[in-house]
Amino acid sequence: MGALLYRLGRLSFRRRGLVLSLWLALLVASGAAAAALSQESTAVGSSILPGTESQQALDLLKERFPEQPVDGASARVVFVAPDGGTLRDPGPAATLQKVIEALRAALQVAHVVEPIESGVLSQDRRVAYSEVTYRVSGDKVTDEARTALTEAADLGREGGLRVEVGGDALEPQPETGLLEVVGVAFAGLVLIVALGSLVAATLPLLTAFVGVGISLLTITAVGGVISLNRDAAVLALMLGLAVSIDYALFIVMRYRNELVAGREPEDAAGRATSTAGSAVVFAGLTVIIALAGLAVLGIPLLTEDGLAAAGAIAVVVLVALTLMPAILGFAGRRVQGRGGRFLGIFRGPDAGSGSARTLGQRWAELVTRRPVAMVLIAVAALVVIAVPATDLRLGIPDDSTAAEHSTQRKAYDLIADNFGAGVNGPLIAVVDAAGGGGAQSAADQARAVILDLPDVADVAPAAVNGRGDTALLQIVPNSGPASEATENLVADIRAQTDQVEAKTGVNLYVTGQTAMNIDSSDRMGQALLPYLTIIVGLALVLLLLAFRSVLVPIKAAIGYLLTVAATSGAVVAIFQWGWLSDITGIEDTAPIYSLMPILLVGMSFGLAMDYQVFLVSRMREEYAHGAEPTAAIVAGFRYSARVVTAAAIIMISVFLGFFLSEDLSLRLFGFTLAAAVLFDAFLVRMTLMPAAMALLGRRVWWLPRWLDRVLPNANLEGGDERSETTTPRAAAAVSST
Repeated sequence: MGALLYRLGRLSFRRRGLVLSLWLALLVASGAAAAALSQESTAVGSSILPGTESQQALDLLKERFPEQPVDGASARVVFVAPDGGTLRDPGPAATLQKVIEALRAALQVAHVVEPIESGVLSQDRRVAYSEVTYRVSGDKVTDEARTALTEAADLGREGGLRVEVGGDALEPQPETGLLEVVGVAFAGLVLIVALGSLVAATLPLLTAFVGVGISLLTITAVGGVISLNRDAAVLALMLGLAVSIDYALFIVMRYRNELVAGREPEDAAGRATSTAGSAVVFAGLTVIIALAGLAVLGIPLLTEDGLAAAGAIAVVVLVALTLMPAILGFAGRRVQGRGGRFLGIFRGPDAGSGSARTLGQRWAELVTRRPVAMVLIAVAALVVIAVPATDLRLGIPDDSTAAEHSTQRKAYDLIADNFGAGVNGPLIAVVDAAGGGGAQSAADQARAVILDLPDVADVAPAAVNGRGDTALLQIVPNSGPASEATENLVADIRAQTDQVEAKTGVNLYVTGQTAMNIDSSDRMGQALLPYLTIIVGLALVLLLLAFRSVLVPIKAAIGYLLTVAATSGAVVAIFQWGWLSDITGIEDTAPIYSLMPILLVGMSFGLAMDYQVFLVSRMREEYAHGAEPTAAIVAGFRYSARVVTAAAIIMISVFLGFFLSEDLSLRLFGFTLAAAVLFDAFLVRMTLMPAAMALLGRRVWWLPRWLDRVLPNANLEGGDERSETTTPRAAAAVSST
């Protein structure tokens, strides 16, 4: 692979004008496709949770109640009368009626409940709410329909009412533009500090713009053909942006080292693409496989997220291997900078290339001199941080976790205070009498059983379809949709299914958005251990191929598991327990978004393997060319610690940029990935890993002869293009006797 990448790097360097033109043409083409296909989306969504009870019930309702958009978006419009008045007073009542009429005329609206006539009025008659049901699901509500909803609310406000709106119909697609700017701006500062050259610092940002731009525009175009959830593009952006900058940085740093070593620019570009590029290929491949592996879980939501992010990583890898050498051809030797110490952090633009001891080298010497103490300190720190993970609760964010000043949060609180928290998340019981028995009588019996259960505030009389074979019961819990009590209520109702079926001969199911969220969390929790097993097995195989060692993959997998555990503990402490709320601003605790643990497993695996490959590949290179085991560790840190440190800080900066969002999901994603990078890069890869390698000594590179003969040679050392040959001692060190 090294020889192939060497030729690719030199070819891209020589044909830099053509390579740049091709990538820019692809960027323009993807933009045109996105503009054309996103105008009128005809995408058709798939089942959200195939095989779950809530999804089965939802599919049944689509068949038996076609006139009811049971999976349509909804909005709750809350009205509050002026001080000293009620909503039955002539003025407020007339204004409320105008709003209802405007809502009924709004785009995509299927049904609007008139609150006064239906009796949805607080005891003091000052607060009421209207349920607005849409013909399409929340992700299909158009901007025009949302505008019509907000304009109707403004009509009420102009008439003197306080009007707040909640529900998934109002939920916009996450706005990330400012967050990108903040993260990229800080990443640019880190690049300037790390590289000591404005020209060199600009190159990774240029390649990131091209690679991530093509990825996001392609995802937008694909979203016009097939249904994609709103998180797919956000996750592709977060990972693609951070990874693309890191991969480009790694190649630029190696290119500069080769220039310092006396190579001509074209040869230096080839060598950088061969050596650093080999590590980029393996690191990128691990990320891609881990993310694409989400598809094996059979959960459409995760499949969309994983494939979108994996596609983005594939694009940025190709950009790093081709566009970066081409841009280096334009920059030439100007990437070297002026040198000197900047803020006392880095000695010069190519620290590690000369004879002076670098900070990374001094750290490696300290770690390898006290390996036992360093292993114990790192493991103890990670285990302590991981303790809160034992209390992990999964759920789906709702309006109760929205920002306090948002209209969604205000609407939620008004309904909870005046009508009960459970009104914000009612359950739906579906009575299927197609196999025999009357739906009406069976529903009445089911209603009586459910009313006797704890935490039930009310069960509305049954609604029966025209054929009389299916009935609906709306159940209002006492507790909110994200509470543990509501989860228990869903389980209690389902536990009564056999009793209802035995009495009436019909089938009873529980669905509704709240039940679907609960089922989603359960499904994600059940899928976590199998996926984690797949990922750990994948890590062992890939690292075995990359480093031709039995113990390096085992050590890396253990470190990865510690990273996942510590990150999970930090997430629970901050978002579920509310620790450090004065600093983070997260005052309202909630269950952890059910997608997060699985996404953490997949994404942190990719990020962890990035640093593993970047650091250990240079150690392997030094060892394969004659260095003693401990000296190879120190040399690897001398050349790679600086770029890994800069890369980690860049990733953390990009991810924490998303922590500035008011959207809880984006804050959770950003914090989780930033914490994973922090723990893995600095505690695991730069402390625990070298200490463990120092303890193992030469045994860390042990590989049985029979396995050495079977395994393909990935050649991360990039030595295929070298004119010099490997020393006999180094060759003997590669495999054990």
